Amino acid sequence: MGCFECCIKCLGGVPYASLVATILCFSGVALFCGCGHVALTGTVAILETHFSKVTSDHAMLSDIIQLMQYVIYGIASFFFLYGIILLAEGFYTTSAVKELHSEFKTTICGRCISGMFVFLTYILGIAWLGVFGFSAVPVFLFYNMWSTCATIKSPMANLTDIDSICVDVRQYGIIPWNATPGKACGSTLGDICSTSEFYLSYHLYIVACAGAGATVIALLIYMMATTYNFAVLKFKSREDCCTKF
Repeated sequence: MGCFECCIKCLGGVPYASLVATILCFSGVALFCGCGHVALTGTVAILETHFSKVTSDHAMLSDIIQLMQYVIYGIASFFFLYGIILLAEGFYTTSAVKELHSEFKTTICGRCISGMFVFLTYILGIAWLGVFGFSAVPVFLFYNMWSTCATIKSPMANLTDIDSICVDVRQYGIIPWNATPGKACGSTLGDICSTSEFYLSYHLYIVACAGAGATVIALLIYMMATTYNFAVLKFKSREDCCTKF
């Protein structure tokens, strides 16, 4: 066998679907974890400076955000390892499906492991749909605040009393109703929207939401690839049993 034929045979064993999914998964998780962590820190700074100046009013929220940041560390570590394992499993199953190497044979243990990855990937895909929906919530809240500021600053608005336009974050349940001041109105609200913390946090939440969406797509590709490989391996095992008799 020549060098060219050997290279073609090796390239035939590359799980391109799993490879694309791994790259997309790593990128999506990195964007979600990195941008989400920084955006949460900026959100706490905005709340402490403009909406809840008494520490005890937002103490629980600060603890929850800190816990979420630790969870982000765990998510990043887990998916880095899980992506590598799925890519390795993709190389194994692709070689077994295409029967490129004689040592890659289907076994009961191998099929059980493939089935386990199929089940686990389905569960993670459903979980990340929830994460994607949850990551859209701060985008919605910041968009409402940004659109209100745009209305105040718009020359076409023709407003006589801009102080009557307010954003009350207490109505979203972020801070308790007894938090002071709890809301921002008029020019104060416009100044908040002009701060770097607000601008950065808003756009980072958008990127984090996009990263969660990319991770959902990556897990969907993983599900299709692992399910197909598992089905083919199971079918081949039945063929092997039939040929023995």
